[in-house]
Amino acid sequence: MRTVAPVIARRNDEANGALIGYLPVGFPTLDESVETAVALVENGVDILELGLPYSDPVMDGPVIQAATQQALANGFRLSHGFEAVRRVTERVDAPVLIMTYWNPVVQYGVDRFADDLAAAGGAGLITPDLIPDEGGDWIAASERVGLDRVFLAAPTSTDARLVQTIEASRGFVYAVSTMGITGARADVDAAARTLVGRLQAAGAEASCVGVGISTAAQVEEVLGYAQGAIVGSALVRALAEGGVAAAGSLAAELARGTRSE
Repeated sequence: MRTVAPVIARRNDEANGALIGYLPVGFPTLDESVETAVALVENGVDILELGLPYSDPVMDGPVIQAATQQALANGFRLSHGFEAVRRVTERVDAPVLIMTYWNPVVQYGVDRFADDLAAAGGAGLITPDLIPDEGGDWIAASERVGLDRVFLAAPTSTDARLVQTIEASRGFVYAVSTMGITGARADVDAAARTLVGRLQAAGAEASCVGVGISTAAQVEEVLGYAQGAIVGSALVRALAEGGVAAAGSLAAELARGTRSE
């Protein structure tokens, strides 16, 4: 099992920080999603997030929604998520997190999910719609098998909520931003910087910023104040438009933003 904290620490020692890449399992096919995940790591992505397609993706943007809906239409099943993790970790050393809404985990069985993810070589879970107050079952199960658990923090989170999120998380805290929106870039960046600063003041060892990052310059900017930069929609769009090679090329370009030059 490969957890994420050592990788984040190492990449902050030897470079600007960690590059984290997101892909949905099963898009455009299961085999292609596995090949793309491997290509991302081979081109500079340090940590992988593999998303489980879900029928009610209320927190996903349009690019990821379209991809996950195609995966579901192609017959995605939850077992494919564990298969993808196993196949990827057999080929690359990067930690692999699963990102999923909470309902599929409950339906599958929390302890069973933890056991199967650990057996597949997964690093842990990112749970965007699970708050620490309601995460007792997952905290216990992940503790039992040694999996990371990543909870989300937002600019609107209270100081008390941030402390609770930090204490419940293991690996990193996912700092939600909206980088790169036309006409609002400076304001959004200020919100992300402020949130990461609040997390660090509250005791977070690692904060990674996600949502809307799509260029090497944005990766470099985020890594100026956070320990990791998370890229999702841009990689999924590249895969949709140009296949595995295009996603790999974008990963290599994004990785330039992690380099200390």
